Amino acid sequence: MCNLLSLLLLLFSFTIVAAQTSNNATTKWLTLNVRQGISRRTTRFDGRQQKILMVQDVQRRLQPLGLWLNIQNDTFFRQHHRNMSNFIISLSRDLLVNYISSPEVNFLRSIVPKFDPRVTKLVFQFLGQDDVEPSTNQTYGSLLKNLGFIKAFASEILVPKSYIWPVDNSFYLQPHTSLVLDAHKEGLQIFASEFANDVHFAYNYSYDPVAEYLSFVDNGNFSVDGVLSDFPVTPSATIDCFTHLDKNDKPQAKILIITSEGASGDYPGCTNLAYTKAAMDGADVLDCPVQMTKDGIPFCLGSINLIDKTTIFESSFGNIVDSVPELNISLGIVTVKLTWDEIKSLKPVISNPWSEVGLDRNPKASNEGNFVSLVDFLSYATNAMTVSGVMISIENAAYLANQGFGVIAAVLEALRSFGYHNQTAKKVMIQSKDSSVLKEFKKSSYELVYRIADDIRDIESSNISEIKSFATSIVLTKKSVFPSEEEFLVGKTDVVQKLQSSNLPVYVQGFNNEYASQVWDFFADSSVEINSYVAGAGIDGVITDFPGTAARYRRSHCLGYKDRPPYLSPIEPGGLLQFMPPQYSPALPPIANIAPTACNESTANAAPTYPIGQSSVLIGILRCCLAILLADLLIF
Repeated sequence: MCNLLSLLLLLFSFTIVAAQTSNNATTKWLTLNVRQGISRRTTRFDGRQQKILMVQDVQRRLQPLGLWLNIQNDTFFRQHHRNMSNFIISLSRDLLVNYISSPEVNFLRSIVPKFDPRVTKLVFQFLGQDDVEPSTNQTYGSLLKNLGFIKAFASEILVPKSYIWPVDNSFYLQPHTSLVLDAHKEGLQIFASEFANDVHFAYNYSYDPVAEYLSFVDNGNFSVDGVLSDFPVTPSATIDCFTHLDKNDKPQAKILIITSEGASGDYPGCTNLAYTKAAMDGADVLDCPVQMTKDGIPFCLGSINLIDKTTIFESSFGNIVDSVPELNISLGIVTVKLTWDEIKSLKPVISNPWSEVGLDRNPKASNEGNFVSLVDFLSYATNAMTVSGVMISIENAAYLANQGFGVIAAVLEALRSFGYHNQTAKKVMIQSKDSSVLKEFKKSSYELVYRIADDIRDIESSNISEIKSFATSIVLTKKSVFPSEEEFLVGKTDVVQKLQSSNLPVYVQGFNNEYASQVWDFFADSSVEINSYVAGAGIDGVITDFPGTAARYRRSHCLGYKDRPPYLSPIEPGGLLQFMPPQYSPALPPIANIAPTACNESTANAAPTYPIGQSSVLIGILRCCLAILLADLLIF
């Protein structure tokens, strides 16, 4: 999807190229196909299906609330005998043009007398600070120091977002500049550009595009007057739904926020830092995947294989690597090979599930934090005022029992030592994909959570009855709710409704902020994804590496509106499929009516089944972009 600015740049450049092929002897017309300008985006919408629009087409077909025209290369056009000033003036006789922008001083100067500033705003666009503006032969960085000069021919400026919030070479934010305040002091409105949800932006935002927009419009010091975005749904929702939120604001949605190894998107999972960050971010339930040490100490770690979560290869213990066929580990060092003191001597490693596409998590904290024992974890959770409960995850109990370690008994003893067996102040959840583990806790008052690790398309009443014999709630994968194929939603199951109708709350795992973790339908926006599962599927809770994103969503102003805005509507599964050529549509798998089995760990690991199919100016610009996006889909 391209924003309004990009759309019009594409229009003008292609129109001129086609005209230049015409000569006195013959006329040749180029057939041009549009494509995404960022290589990592899907190519399924590229090609003849998407047409290049004239400005008049945009106005006639889309009827946007506003129109912004950008003239990027007036000097080049003039060299090729194309007068863009005359074109714009002629166009404005038939169309209402709200904004005209250009990075060239002389172009804006030439049209100043032709437009009423109360109707059409002229915007000077800054390019890279070392780029040279052709009219003045000065760099844009030099022009930035003379905003009074700009004020003579423009009432607004458009700058790359890095002009306001610089980013260092390691992709961390530097202190903000004074540019916004300087522009406002000079009487200039200021817009920020180069926003896209699916590009690498500062690690400080935890891959959350809403957090980035908030730093420009709701930081307590200044606010820009507008933004230009490739994904207008995100700034539109940010302005309306997420500005001026306080962490103590009342939740507007009933949804349980459960961590996945604490705030493991920001710090190494299951460390003191990850749990502290999760509590600060508003998580309800902190989770501890329990492992056992050689000396029988239960502790929190996301994998029984120390290679997955620690720097053990950099230690003196790296030579004890071995295979563990019972756990399908071909190369590993299981936790029971080391004592608790030896494990504490290792450094943790942050999880990077999307590193293959260049999305590493918080490199500065990649080995920070300390591992915590189950006792330490329970002590912290008990005293954390904002935390309402804990979730203890137990896997590999049979293997550990064969090695002489009673993990279930160790968990029960730790819970008893903190009085969790006879108190109701804090929720206790026991999670496992092994039904025999949950049955060991059947006599307790704890919530027993059965995790169905595979993607399912349906579930039979008989299976639900069996699950209810040992569990009181369910964890599903995201694809078990919204099936997807080749990164596009293809349908919605009724598994959630079936389970809830049997009084089994449903939590969904796998929520991350990185755009690579989401199907294209969610516009690379983790808040859009969460909203679709909560408002569209009615799930009871999320299990997430980034609890702060879910906690902010839960406090959204828009969730309290009687009539929610369109950008807070759940995504319709399959909505994007109709806009791509048939030959590019995802290939759907054959229908298979296979339901999960809830007997023991071996059956729970069966092969997966597959499903089938805040200023008025700022808001005005965002709505214009949103109209372009939605209407663009409707046209084609």
